[in-house]
Amino acid sequence: MLKGKAAIVTGSTSGIGLGVARALAAAGADIMLNGFGDRAEIERTRQDLAQGFGVRVLYSDADMSDGAQVAGMVQTCAEGLGGVHVLVNNAGIQHTAAVDDFPDERWDSVIAINLSAVFHGIKAALPHMKAAGWGRIVNIASAHGLVASVNKSAYVAAKHGVIGLTKVVALETAETGVTCNAICPGWVLTPLVQKQIDALAAREGIAPDEAKVRLLSEKQPSKQFTTPEQLGELAVFLCGPAATNIRGASITVDGGWTAQ
Repeated sequence: MLKGKAAIVTGSTSGIGLGVARALAAAGADIMLNGFGDRAEIERTRQDLAQGFGVRVLYSDADMSDGAQVAGMVQTCAEGLGGVHVLVNNAGIQHTAAVDDFPDERWDSVIAINLSAVFHGIKAALPHMKAAGWGRIVNIASAHGLVASVNKSAYVAAKHGVIGLTKVVALETAETGVTCNAICPGWVLTPLVQKQIDALAAREGIAPDEAKVRLLSEKQPSKQFTTPEQLGELAVFLCGPAATNIRGASITVDGGWTAQ
């Protein structure tokens, strides 16, 4: 379905981003990976995607907190893969603390990577999409883009901002072949979350399965994790013809979290 299209997925060397990148590659898209990590492992991932799906795969180490680097990554994709047709803004970081204890520098970094990078990426990608007459922007927001939790002021503010930005871009492109939507996951089983589960199990002296249920129970009524693969399939759907008139939507994949 996406043969001949070029897709950028930020924060795609692991977790949700990698799940999305795999799904887009399986649909035929050439991929620009982005993120941090062990260079040898990233290269193995790049080769696995390219060989496994028969697509071209590039990698950018652009720092998402630097708007100029974000724009440079978009230009590199346009030059190296022949365009920028799909942009998935996934990169994100977290820091937890009460508002009156929240370090200023951590606020700035969370807003820069989780929100400002989304703006810079969209701004740089839109001219390429408009020139092609087709584009798909998928912003990975969060259940925290719709509701709040204590001690997550920067993350919640950033994700609410991503949803607002999604709506504005959708309105500004409403009469074009470009769409912009947001996906709002709840708890997703990624390597980082698995570490939280393992730490909880060790701390409380409980089995890993019990730790999973305890972690989920506070927020997610289904008591089931969403997977990166499920989010990847949703991103592919939003790139397909059935989603042509889905514009400015915030689609929850949260096991009922925001239905409460």
